[in-house]
Amino acid sequence: MRDAGRIAAAIEVLDTVLNRHQPVKDALRDWGKANRYAGSGDRAWISGLVLDALRRRASVRLLMGEDSPRALVLGALAHEWQLGPDAIAAIFEGDEHAPEALSEAERAGMAARLPEDAPLHARAEIPDWLEGSFERGFGADAALEGASMAARAPVDLRVNTLKTDAEKAISAVRVQLNADPSGLVTTAIRIPAADPRAKAPPADAIPAYGKGWVEVQDTGSQIAALAAAPVEGLQVLDFCAGAGGKTLSLAALMNNSGQLYAWDYDWRRLRAIWPRLERAGVRNVQVRTGKEAEALGDLEGKMDLVFIDAPCTGSGTWRRRPDTKWRLKEKAFATRITQQDEVLAKAAKYVKPGGRMVYVTCSVLPEENGDRIEVFLKANPDFSAVPVTDALIVSGQLTEEGALTLAACAGEHGALQLTPARTGTDGFYVCGLVKAG
Repeated sequence: MRDAGRIAAAIEVLDTVLNRHQPVKDALRDWGKANRYAGSGDRAWISGLVLDALRRRASVRLLMGEDSPRALVLGALAHEWQLGPDAIAAIFEGDEHAPEALSEAERAGMAARLPEDAPLHARAEIPDWLEGSFERGFGADAALEGASMAARAPVDLRVNTLKTDAEKAISAVRVQLNADPSGLVTTAIRIPAADPRAKAPPADAIPAYGKGWVEVQDTGSQIAALAAAPVEGLQVLDFCAGAGGKTLSLAALMNNSGQLYAWDYDWRRLRAIWPRLERAGVRNVQVRTGKEAEALGDLEGKMDLVFIDAPCTGSGTWRRRPDTKWRLKEKAFATRITQQDEVLAKAAKYVKPGGRMVYVTCSVLPEENGDRIEVFLKANPDFSAVPVTDALIVSGQLTEEGALTLAACAGEHGALQLTPARTGTDGFYVCGLVKAG
């Protein structure tokens, strides 16, 4: 495909996402199935443009003066891909598959620059109704933090210490994926963000992945799991295990000792955990399925640690899933908050006296994070917060740079708020809690 046809395809896909309310991953898949002449390079190019248009939607629609799929794609080409109106006009010229020629208004929008006094939501690339939340969470840095979540994300790998060591794993993947140590965690490897117009090599297709030496996992998620340390030989419950990403991290942190129970309220999410456990060489996990009372009743009051990867808005992953930023509505936000309170209350009953909980969200919104801890502590005076950095130091897996960086992210209750701007990771909130003995 020539670029004009690719741009037209991106407009078509974005129309499906915005006007038919289809997740971007599904829309791209369906477009590819319906247009099998498009090669993998074409699909990667189109995907990159669609995702960048969604990442920059708030600023682009202000500059272009409208929110149509065409305006957003043209704006992304100009303001993210640095292709000016004349360059786009040249691409369109004489191509029968090209979109309509640029209007004068579109040319003006593509040449415009975002003013310094633009509304916060445009500078931060967020829905306007979340301005107050970002100001609460980040103060004067709200625009910077939001904009950092509109950038393209790298791919991170976690070294599986049950099968190999960091030096061997890094050596195995460095050449194939242009990867290097993350800088924050000794067992994390980073693959830089790819050019959106190019096809990125799949991290799960390399031999080291097939051998179980590495897992695809954002460094922020890895740090959240390390907050469980020390856990060797203990009884641990992963209360919202999902597909098992943090379950695998916890098993490695436990060095296959003790007992790790994995459960999720939606048992269907656990289906993916079985092949992952086998590939990683995990031997200390019991996967519990079924309703909570039946699956976990025998664990009440017996756990040394309960790990809670709570359901949340996923705002911390907006770099990777920008369509979810615009699908989030206030009603759904309120529902998530209610679910978080329920999960914390339910998980607490499994903690034995003197035991701990780790509460994690992949969110940067204070309503889902510190606010929930405040509510929980008021309702459960037998629990108190403990600094997360203490556990991270005990894990022994922070680099010197990582220890300094994360210490600067500590806030109320000793909790950490990781963000792309602060740590170069996805956005994660991590809070440690201990029950009185």
